[in-house]
Amino acid sequence: MSTEQELQIGKVVKSHGIRGEVVVELSTDDPDIRFAIGEVLNGKQAGKEHSLTIDAARMHQGRLLVKFAEVPDRTAADSLRGTRFFAAPLEDEDDEDGFYDHELESLRVIHEGEDIGEVTGVMHGPAGEILEVRLTSGKETLIPFVHAIVPEVDLEEGTATITPPEGLLDL
Repeated sequence: MSTEQELQIGKVVKSHGIRGEVVVELSTDDPDIRFAIGEVLNGKQAGKEHSLTIDAARMHQGRLLVKFAEVPDRTAADSLRGTRFFAAPLEDEDDEDGFYDHELESLRVIHEGEDIGEVTGVMHGPAGEILEVRLTSGKETLIPFVHAIVPEVDLEEGTATITPPEGLLDL
């Protein structure tokens, strides 16, 4: 199982109850597809790899609870803590403006025609995504990933053009 071409879709946070359910922190927009009954998930944990079949999945108090066929009890569920699940990207031709984190990371950041830095990461917050950028000066800055500030992303050229409000880059 290779995670190089795959995206992380979730991570086991902890066990839940005594029947082997686990709480999964989602990192996918499509949990109904990714965590459907019968799906086999590829998991990786501290160098170990797991293939786990979903027996049941349900939302409980805003979190996803998953029961795997291979996990009979709480002890087995506890052993999965920290397991990260990976899957191939879903093809969604209607989402032309959407980007995966790995597509944004390493983009050169262009402001007024000049290369001012590189995207080093993407943070996901309740108000949206934020680009972590290392400026050519060596300083780190955060740039909200909204169309008004990042009007153009060119994956072929490897650039993200920004039009930041005054003062954003002065921090």
